[in-house]
Amino acid sequence: MAEVKANNSSAEAKSTREETSDFIKFLAKLLLVIFIFRSFVFSPFNIPSESMQPRLLIGDYLFVSKWSYGFSKHSLPFSVPLIPGRILASQPERGDVVVFKAPPTNEEDYIKRVIGLPGDTVQMISGTLHLNGEAIRKEKIDDLVIPVTQNMLDASSQSGEHPCSEARFQERSSNGVEQCRYPRFRETLPNGKSYEVLDLVNVPIADSTEVFVVPANSLFLMGDNRDRSQDSRFQQIAGRGIGFVPQDNLVGKAAFTVFSTDGSASWVLPWTWFSAARWDRIGETF
Repeated sequence: MAEVKANNSSAEAKSTREETSDFIKFLAKLLLVIFIFRSFVFSPFNIPSESMQPRLLIGDYLFVSKWSYGFSKHSLPFSVPLIPGRILASQPERGDVVVFKAPPTNEEDYIKRVIGLPGDTVQMISGTLHLNGEAIRKEKIDDLVIPVTQNMLDASSQSGEHPCSEARFQERSSNGVEQCRYPRFRETLPNGKSYEVLDLVNVPIADSTEVFVVPANSLFLMGDNRDRSQDSRFQQIAGRGIGFVPQDNLVGKAAFTVFSTDGSASWVLPWTWFSAARWDRIGETF
C-alpha cells in the first residue's frame, strides 16, 4: 500500500509540474501574441489633453495602426532598440493624424495632425495657416458645444485654467448643464483633406509666426485646438514645443475610436462604466 501511495504522489507531482509548465507556455505565447499585435498591427492610445479638439476629446481611446508608415524601435513597447532605423517606411500625407514620440526627449507619446512635409514652408498669419505661400481655406462653421465633463474639470484643476479655457466660453444648456461654446472652423488642405479646428483667442506667438521650412525626413505637426497645443510652431525653447518632428519618431496613424468616457466612472463601481461612456463617439474613424 505504501508503494502505491508513493506512486500516486509521484504521479500527482508530475501532473502538477506539467500543468504549471503548460500554463507558463500559454502565458509566454499570449505575451508574444500581444507583443506582436501591439508592435506591428494596432496599439491603444488615450487622449489626455484638449490639444486635438474638436476631433478628439479627453477620455477618448483609440487604436493606432502600426504598419501605416513603417516600423522603427518606436513601434515596439518601451521603444526597445531591436529595429535599426526605420523599415518599410512610407511618408504620411498632409492631414493625417499621427502618434509619435515627442522631441526633444523622444519618450512621451503625442498626437497631432500632419501639416507640412519635407521642403514645405509653413506659416501662421493672423490666425490663418499658410502652406507654401498660399493661405489655407478656413471657413467659419457652427460653434462646438460640449458639456463640461469630469475629464475637463480634472485637467483644469491640474493646469489652473478655466474648464472652458475662459469664462466667456462657458454657458448653461436649457436644462442647466454647464457647457462650453467654442468658435469652430473648417480647414481644407490643397490635397482636399478637410478637418475642423478651434481658434479661441488671439495668441500672437501662435497666430503669427515666422516662416518654417520643413527639413528632410521631418514633419511639421499641429494640434487642431490651435490655442491649446504645444506643437511644431514652438521650437523646443525652454522646454516648450516639439519643433520639427523626425519621421523616425512616428509610432503610427490614428485609425478609429474604440471607447470614450466623460471621466465620471469609478473603477470599483462597474455600472458607472456604462453611464460614463460616450457611445456616439465609439467607432469613429479618421
